[in-house]
Amino acid sequence: MDILLVFVNILIFIALAPLFEGVIRKLTAKVQSRQGPPVVQPYYDLIKLLGKESITPGNWAFKLAPLMALSSIITAISFIPLGFRATALTQYGDVITVIYLLTLGSVAILLGALSSKNTYAIIGASREMATIILVEPVLAMTFIVGAVKAKSLGIDASMFSLSSGGYGWASVLMMVVFILALQAFVGRQPFDTTEAEIEILEGPFIEYSGPNYALFKLYMMMKQMFYAVLFVTVFIPFLKTGYYAVDIAVQLVEVFAVTCFIGLVGATNPRLRIDQAVKYYVVLVALSLTAVGMSFYGV
Repeated sequence: MDILLVFVNILIFIALAPLFEGVIRKLTAKVQSRQGPPVVQPYYDLIKLLGKESITPGNWAFKLAPLMALSSIITAISFIPLGFRATALTQYGDVITVIYLLTLGSVAILLGALSSKNTYAIIGASREMATIILVEPVLAMTFIVGAVKAKSLGIDASMFSLSSGGYGWASVLMMVVFILALQAFVGRQPFDTTEAEIEILEGPFIEYSGPNYALFKLYMMMKQMFYAVLFVTVFIPFLKTGYYAVDIAVQLVEVFAVTCFIGLVGATNPRLRIDQAVKYYVVLVALSLTAVGMSFYGV
């Protein structure tokens, strides 16, 4: 039964990640007094891209990058306890595994951008590198606070530490930091500096087209949903009934609410300059380190 949960996790993400992306687009349009595209437009975009020809510079790294990115997020999804129930793979990984897989997706973006040799892509790659260095540690600290509280690096133990041990000041601070970092995690305004369409024309993805670009688009949508699920699972673990199907439904409603929050923040805030974003990231890292220190002292 547990092995089926792996496929359930993956299918739910593949099926619903584009829908949540469509919700953000529609919500952004409404905030900006536009009609906007239909909620299902991301599905049409993916199908259209899959039917087109991929034009590549002939570099193996350029072709490998989209597959690496999508594979990394799918593997990470297969480890998480969606519906508050561990999959068959959860016990074979730990929080370091999940952090590694999420970082690998960002490294794949760097690989694809640098191998394209496009100036705008290289600028986007440099910004993505800054994001990896300064934002990914916040994700690591989120898991570490849970691991310290649960006294285990296990994925389920770390993610369920609040439901078993309750909130503390360290957990509350880490939750606030995660919320403040959420837009940066998913690359939404005001922290969409990596793509920054007006400045660097999609940055790392400028040379991608067809199925390769579709894989990257799906990766970004699934990554966005992953962080929303992560927030709900780690910081709002109490709304569970014990029935798997009901718990998944409740989680998805909460993920929808987090998605709307991402869309509203993105629609109402202008993009920060890269130097402003870096200063913001440094503050987040400092706060997350403070939360980890507090957790070690049992605060």
